[in-house]
Amino acid sequence: MNIGQASKASGVSTKMIRYYDEIGLVRPASRTESNYREFDDREINELRFIKRARSLGFSVSDITQLLSLWRDSDRSSREVKAIADHHLADLDARIAEMKSMADTLRHLSHCCTGDDRPNCPILADLTEGKEPGSPSQKPLRR
Repeated sequence: MNIGQASKASGVSTKMIRYYDEIGLVRPASRTESNYREFDDREINELRFIKRARSLGFSVSDITQLLSLWRDSDRSSREVKAIADHHLADLDARIAEMKSMADTLRHLSHCCTGDDRPNCPILADLTEGKEPGSPSQKPLRR
């Protein structure tokens, strides 16, 4: 099938298929005499694999490793699990960081009266340049 059909079958845009080919994430597709890419079922499955891995937030580097392991029928699942566990730890850290940011903004928003006065604890906090989740140096007033 051609790249448009491969895109439809895999759910990966033609632009991304070309990009994955360019960076070597997928094996080069065979070519017709007129130099058009031809995709078979194996390549469609790899594109679906990549799409699912991307939807789980894996990096291109991780996907390269996962694809290599997937293609190796003699692999052990230990390496796959290690990649997944490392990614999960990264996700958990990012979630904790985002929760801290949300908690800080929630607190600052609660402390801001949102009226016509110029005093604003949100702007004051941004001016102080503190990291999300760090305690205030002085109590915020309404």
